[in-house]
Order: sequence, then structure tokens, then C-alpha cells
Amino acid sequence: MKKLIVFTGAGISAESGIKTFRDSDGLWEEYNISDVATVTGWQKNRAQMLEFYNKRRAQLSTVEPNAAHKYLADLEKEFDVQIITQNVDDLHERAGSTKVLHLHGELTKMKSCGDKKIVDWPADFKIETSSIAADGSALRPHIVWFGESVPNMDEAAELIERADIVVVIGTSLQVYPAAGLVDLVYDDIPIYIIDPNNEPVRERNRIFIQQTATEGVKILDEKLTKYK
Repeated sequence: MKKLIVFTGAGISAESGIKTFRDSDGLWEEYNISDVATVTGWQKNRAQMLEFYNKRRAQLSTVEPNAAHKYLADLEKEFDVQIITQNVDDLHERAGSTKVLHLHGELTKMKSCGDKKIVDWPADFKIETSSIAADGSALRPHIVWFGESVPNMDEAAELIERADIVVVIGTSLQVYPAAGLVDLVYDDIPIYIIDPNNEPVRERNRIFIQQTATEGVKILDEKLTKYK
């Protein structure tokens, strides 16, 4: 089986009802990024940050994987599929994908501010400022905030360097260091980019599909036929 690496961003989950950060009606319109997605924000106003993530955790239970998530799971029948995602939701897993690497953390998990031990975050549990982990330290969402290192970057780089085919879905390729992963793809490896907002450019081996995720995977399916 050919190794198919899929790199996904907020756009693939938007069609499931999860707001993206960059859209005009996205989450950044309601919150200041420095207040809810940085270490400084956590130090200044922990209660506000927890309110933000508690709301996101609660919303996650109300949405379902869409056709694009399910399509990627089905591809495992014909390819060795590895998903690398910038998303913190669990829609890939719920759709049936078996190999998912989260770069920016997972909204279904929380961790200690002390020993960093990660545990499940139940859907009906709210993290409060008084919530304590097993080691006695404060609990926080298992989310990589701006300014923090991305712990899975090395593993992601190794995966993408072994790809036979790369598919990028629903990301602006503007958030670094994650966006830099695409630059590691070898020149002879095709990169299919599905996003309605990415402007096509003449660059190496990039094939642009200017569609939403659910419409774009239909076109992608036709293009992948030659690799099966």
C-alpha cells in the first residue's frame, strides 16, 4: 500500500459546525487571541481561559464527523493513511481513522500543569480554577498554546518525509511551525491541496482543488484512482 499522509486544519471540521478561528464569524471575533490561547493569558486570567475551553469541550459533544472525515477513514482500505492534524477535536477518530497525530493537543484530554500527565476530559466535566490533578497541580486543557513548543513536530516531520502522496485539507498553511511541514515533502511527491480560499500558485508538485472539504474529497477520489 502507498503511504498517504493527510494534513488537516480547521476547514475540514467547519462543515461539522465547529467554528474556525480565521473566518469573519469565527472564534477570534468573540475572544482576543492573547487572552485565550497563550501562556500569558493563562497567567493573567485563568478563569476566562477555562470558560473558553469548557465551552469548546461542551460544543464538541454536539457535532458529528462529516463526509470528508468519513472519506479519509474509508481510504484506509486502499492506502496506508496517516493523518496529521492541527485540529483539537476528535472527529477524525470518531469517523474511524485509526492513525491520527494531533499537533496542537486534544480537546478530549486535560493535563497537569506540574508533571504534564495527560488524562481523559469527560464531556460532562468542567475544569475550574480549583480543579487539581493527581500530583496536586492545577488542571488545564491539553492544548498547545501560542508560544509553547509543538511536541509532536519531529514525529510529524518523519512521517511526511516518508509519504508517497500528501493531501492537505482545510488549512491556510499560515500557522507555523505546522505549516512548514509541507515544505519537507520531496519534489517528486504529489501534494493535493483542498481549500476554497487558497490561491493556486505554480509551485513544484502542488495540485490545488478550490473546494470545501466535503466537495473537494469527491474530486480527490478521482485523482487518487491512479495510485490504487
